[in-house]
Amino acid sequence: MAKSGSITEPQDYLQIPQRWVGPVHFTFNGKRESIEVPLATYETPLWPSVQRGALISKYIGGFEVSVERMGMARSIVLRAATNAKAIACQNHIIDRQHEISKVAESKSRFAKFNKIDSFVLGCDLYLRLNMFTGDASGHNMVTQAADNLMQWLLEEYPELSYGSISANWCSDKKVSAVNSLLGRGRRVHVEALIHKKYLKRILKTDAHKVEKLHVQKNLQGSLLAGSLMSANAHYANMLLGFYLSTGQDASNIVEASQGINVVEARGDDLYFSCTMPNLIVGTVGNGKHLPQIQETLSKLGCQQEEIETGVNSDRLAALCGLTVLCGELSLMAAQTNPKELMQAHTSIERSNS
Repeated sequence: MAKSGSITEPQDYLQIPQRWVGPVHFTFNGKRESIEVPLATYETPLWPSVQRGALISKYIGGFEVSVERMGMARSIVLRAATNAKAIACQNHIIDRQHEISKVAESKSRFAKFNKIDSFVLGCDLYLRLNMFTGDASGHNMVTQAADNLMQWLLEEYPELSYGSISANWCSDKKVSAVNSLLGRGRRVHVEALIHKKYLKRILKTDAHKVEKLHVQKNLQGSLLAGSLMSANAHYANMLLGFYLSTGQDASNIVEASQGINVVEARGDDLYFSCTMPNLIVGTVGNGKHLPQIQETLSKLGCQQEEIETGVNSDRLAALCGLTVLCGELSLMAAQTNPKELMQAHTSIERSNS
C-alpha cells in the first residue's frame, strides 16, 4: 500500500467504452477525404447519433471544415502603487512588443509570440500573453513563457510587484467571453448544405422544422438560461468522447463547448454550421505517449512526420469539429419530432444493458 501523501504509478487504465463511427466525408485544406472518428463514452446512444450525422456527409459531397490558429494564452497580473502608475507601465510595455517576443520565446524551441493584450483594473495590470505552441495544446509552454516574461518585467519595472502567474484572464478551463473574442487554442468552423430529400430520408425532418427549433432552443432558450457565447445543443457530448479517445485534457471541454450554430432554411434545403471559437487540442505532450493514444492518433493521420509543426494538431482540431457537427445535426433533427429522442435513448440503452 502506498504511504500517506504519496502517489503511486498507474498500473491499469480505466477502460471507457469506445467505438469508431463514420466514415465522415469532408473537405479540409482543399483536400476531399473520408475517415472514421473515435468516441469514448458511457452514453451509448451517442454512437448511432453521430453515425447518422456522418451518413449525411456521404450524400452531400462532404462537410467543409476550416481551422484558424488562435494561439494558447496565459495571463499574469502585476501591481503598481497607483492606477496612474499602472497605466503608465501598461503603455510603455505594450510599446515593447519586439523585446517581449524575444523574452517569451527564449526558453522554447516551438513557442512563437503572437500578441499581448492588457487591461488595468485599479492598481493592477493584467497582461494576456498569446503564443503559437505548435502541435502541443501549450498550457505549460505558454505558462513557462509567461513566467520568464514576468521575471523580466519585474526587473525592468521596479515600480511593479508580483501578483500572480495565472490571473484568470486567460481564461483556462472556465466559461468566459474573452477566449471566444480574443482566441485560445484553435477556432474551428464546420458547415453543410443538406438537400431536402436527405433531410427527410435520413434525418426524418425538414429544413423549416430544424430552423425553428434552433431559434427556440439554441437562441431563445440559451438567452433565457444566461448562456455565454453559446448557442448549441450538446457540443460537450462529442467533445468529451473525442477528447478521451485522443488523449486530451478533458477539463478543456468547459471552454471548448462554448460554440454557436448557424441554422438557415434555404428554400427547402438546410444550411447548418458549427463554430467552436476556442477548441484546445494537441498531438504531443502529456497523455499522448500512451500506446492506445498513439495508435488512435496515427489512425487519424495526426502523427505525420517531417511536416510543418502545428499541422497535425490542425488536423485533429478539424476532425474534432466534424465529430461535433455530426452529433449536433443528428440531435437537432431528432428533437424536431415528438418522442424520438427519448425512444432512441430507451431502446439503445436497454439493448446495451
